[in-house]
Amino acid sequence: MNTHYRDTRKIDPGKGPLLGDNTPNDADRIEIGPTQLAFQEWEAAGLELPDLQAMRKYRWKRLTDHIVQRGYGGLLVFDPLNIRYATDSTNMQLWNTHNPFRALLLCADGHMVLWDYKIAPFLSSFNPLVKEVRSGADFFYFDRGDKAYDAAELFAAQVRDLINEHGGGELRLGVDKAMMHAFRALSAAGFDVMEGEELTEKARSVKGPDEIKAMRCASHACESAVKAMEDFARAEVPGGRVSEDDIWAVLHAENIRRGGEWIETRLLASGPRTNPWFQECGPRLAQNNEIIAFDTDLVGSYGICVDISRTWWIGDEKPRPDMIEAMKHGHEHIMTNMEMIKPGARIEDMIANSHRLDPKYNARKYGCLMHGVGLCDEWPLVSYPDKYVPGAFDYELEPGMVLCVEALIAEDGGDFSIKLEDQVLVTEDGYENLTVYPFDPALMGET
Repeated sequence: MNTHYRDTRKIDPGKGPLLGDNTPNDADRIEIGPTQLAFQEWEAAGLELPDLQAMRKYRWKRLTDHIVQRGYGGLLVFDPLNIRYATDSTNMQLWNTHNPFRALLLCADGHMVLWDYKIAPFLSSFNPLVKEVRSGADFFYFDRGDKAYDAAELFAAQVRDLINEHGGGELRLGVDKAMMHAFRALSAAGFDVMEGEELTEKARSVKGPDEIKAMRCASHACESAVKAMEDFARAEVPGGRVSEDDIWAVLHAENIRRGGEWIETRLLASGPRTNPWFQECGPRLAQNNEIIAFDTDLVGSYGICVDISRTWWIGDEKPRPDMIEAMKHGHEHIMTNMEMIKPGARIEDMIANSHRLDPKYNARKYGCLMHGVGLCDEWPLVSYPDKYVPGAFDYELEPGMVLCVEALIAEDGGDFSIKLEDQVLVTEDGYENLTVYPFDPALMGET
């Protein structure tokens, strides 16, 4: 049988010119995305794919509407995740977080201009909503040296011209994470710099129909990767020859195999290293008859964050009674708190009415009860009652928000922690738990 180039250059040779997510079926394309493995798994699971063109228009319109509602001339963002939200394009995302070279201006009339890496103006060419691509938004010292402010002045002048043309000359400008030189240059150019991060977080908090479809796909891919990690751990840990890093590497690899992008943390620990929590995975050899706990913090398919946690008992003995007690308490904590999620629920009321931890677990409890999630951990945050700051998060939940419901159950000075977390969609009449990964039956006292 002859193999034709027209087939080998396709992401999926069995499909036509467009994939099910309304993107080109061209493996040589600039646009990144899911792999054949991911598409095959989603099809087998009966998942409906997002329409990425519709998703991009939804995000663009949502940001534009928020700009207009606030009376701003535009929104200027430097955060790579905000640029991803506005354009769905990527460029060296992690490097860009500490060497910011990209910027995106969305004007009040919807005109969108991207400043990208000087020799890579083509990376957003697949998105017609990006009307112009320029360069010169890099003001970090390594790149500009003692002339960084001069570059910032030139940049600010461009922004001023664009706002005059497309923002009605309105000099109130939402800005998210400008470096010092950029902030000073924008102020000197006459802009009234407003809190852009408030705008972007609230715009991103409500997911559109295609974003929800993308999140379902990303969740399935993440849980498939977690399953591969669990299978590896259960097969190899009893031999005492694999490290925490070996186990965590499986999740990384399986995420990438499905078109995922990166993992934001290294939160996997074994045995006594689970307490205190937040020790990142390292060279310790995981041992038989121990706990392994992790938090995915995974930026997966379509750039969607899937932030779930599980704790496993691995061994041929049964876990101790205090471990089972802690696991059941953590499960009760997140399931009880999940029941409060519905449209119109006020965050301050959820805090006041939340499940109370046993006092012995209070000192080591997690940093929050819940938090938003989308392209990463996002607004809003639902604190524990003793951390509540009046006025900080006094808002109502809306349909389309997605919250991660968390529990960290550990005693101060103890030798283990239980970490649990599910990702939950606010629906029109309540909630839907997007996380289907099972809880360890041994720690739940079921085996």
